[in-house]
Amino acid sequence: MKRLSFVVLILAFVGVSALACTSIIVGKDASVDGSVMVTHTCDGSYDSRVQVIPGQTFPEGAMAPVYEDRLHETLPGHQRVKRGEIPQVSQTYTYFHVAYPFMNEHQVLIGEATFGGRSEMVNDEGLFFIEELEAFALQRAKTAREAIKVMGELAEKYGYADWGETLTVIDPNEAWVFEIVGPGPLWTPDCGEPGAVWAAQRVPDDHVFVVANRSRIGEIDLSNPDYFMASSNVFSKAQEMGFWKPEDGPFVFHKVYNPVPYGWKHYQQRREWRVFSLLAPSLNLDPYAEWYPFSVKPDKKVSPRDLMAINRDHYEGTEFDLTKGMAAGPFGNPNRYATPRSVKPAGKESLDWERAISIFRCSYSFVGQARSWLPDPIGGIIWFGEDAPHSTVYVPFYAGITHTPKSFSEGSREFFDKDYAWWAFNFVSNWADLKYSYMIEDIKKVQKEFEDQFFENQPAIDKTALELYNKDPELAKQFLTTYSNTMATTVVDRWWKLADELVFKYYDGYVDGKSVGYPTWWLEEVGFGDTVGK
Repeated sequence: MKRLSFVVLILAFVGVSALACTSIIVGKDASVDGSVMVTHTCDGSYDSRVQVIPGQTFPEGAMAPVYEDRLHETLPGHQRVKRGEIPQVSQTYTYFHVAYPFMNEHQVLIGEATFGGRSEMVNDEGLFFIEELEAFALQRAKTAREAIKVMGELAEKYGYADWGETLTVIDPNEAWVFEIVGPGPLWTPDCGEPGAVWAAQRVPDDHVFVVANRSRIGEIDLSNPDYFMASSNVFSKAQEMGFWKPEDGPFVFHKVYNPVPYGWKHYQQRREWRVFSLLAPSLNLDPYAEWYPFSVKPDKKVSPRDLMAINRDHYEGTEFDLTKGMAAGPFGNPNRYATPRSVKPAGKESLDWERAISIFRCSYSFVGQARSWLPDPIGGIIWFGEDAPHSTVYVPFYAGITHTPKSFSEGSREFFDKDYAWWAFNFVSNWADLKYSYMIEDIKKVQKEFEDQFFENQPAIDKTALELYNKDPELAKQFLTTYSNTMATTVVDRWWKLADELVFKYYDGYVDGKSVGYPTWWLEEVGFGDTVGK
């Protein structure tokens, strides 16, 4: 299939980093305001357009198309492929479509991280890929539990054709981790066996969770349905495939279905450690450990802005700080471009750069909140950022809005499309690499101005929307749509202006027309003057 061929090519030529994302969950009793929160950094070349897909009613007998590879729309040469269709439900819910669909009108929100898993479990006979499962769940579910059941049932009935995936699924009351792999090589649509293997575990309300491209679910206790769910074949398929047998000891999902995570050593672990070390430093976790707890209780309540800061992290202040050392250059650039095996030093062919949470090749990221004390159109909110987290602005999109601005909902990466918001943030981020330690401060200043304003305004926006909602829910939706779209458009306009300012301020290596040279330590390291002084 085209999707599998694409993945193989990516792995071969770019490296496993092309499939890398980080997602965090915060339970309602672990957050500052009682909201359940989820994040996702969508790292790689993905469709970052945010489109609101209205819910609909359908006549009996209607069919719903199922597509392949919708997550790469807007990319050069992309062709959407219809894989098949399934019976449609009588009513679908409004949801937000992006590479990995992330919110619906009932405050169900979803984050994502690929873990790959065993190649033996992949079967391209299945109908569903992960992004389509997300879309169908958001169209058909009012709670996180319902979303997991929808995805599990669809994958089992029609087959799952994708690699191993973790989804972080929340609603205003609960947070769940859903992990899924294919059914193995012998499955066919008419074999009568489940077309996927999956498990789900609930995150305790007072805990935080992180996933960074490896399976995170351990032992499964199906006698406790309040905290665990799974496919009927979760144990039997492992025995059938020879991955596990009861005499081996406890069944551990990640050991059975993802025993060797992709990437170099600590590729996943380091990000997990970083999130837990920032939110629960009292645990004093070892940054070189092989495994960390499924979830932990944070030392203090977590805010949306805490999560935004984590999304922007490059291990600053630790021994892994990517803004330090020769690799960061004279101006502390934390970005490390993909390095082909053919040019790596001898003996280090299997190694790579340290992997931070914020990376230059992120298509988009978000911090999502589900708030039980507000009506769904107001309670659900996605703080959305185009391109790399460290150089973006998180703008508020409420669950009740009817559309997003054209600059966020349309556009292409087949050319430099100045009408597409993603390019504004991508350009500023790339330009900043020329003199990062200087330009990131300019970016942070404007970034903070906007985000300070958004959070200062939020109580008043929520209050006004609630007053309108109590009169007429449609008035609240119109108000929130106007507010969200105005803020998003204002940010994009300002970012293009910021691009102009940075080009002028830092042209030809100058800073405001003045020569600043290079740091003395760097000049010493590179042998400044050694040749001309002879």
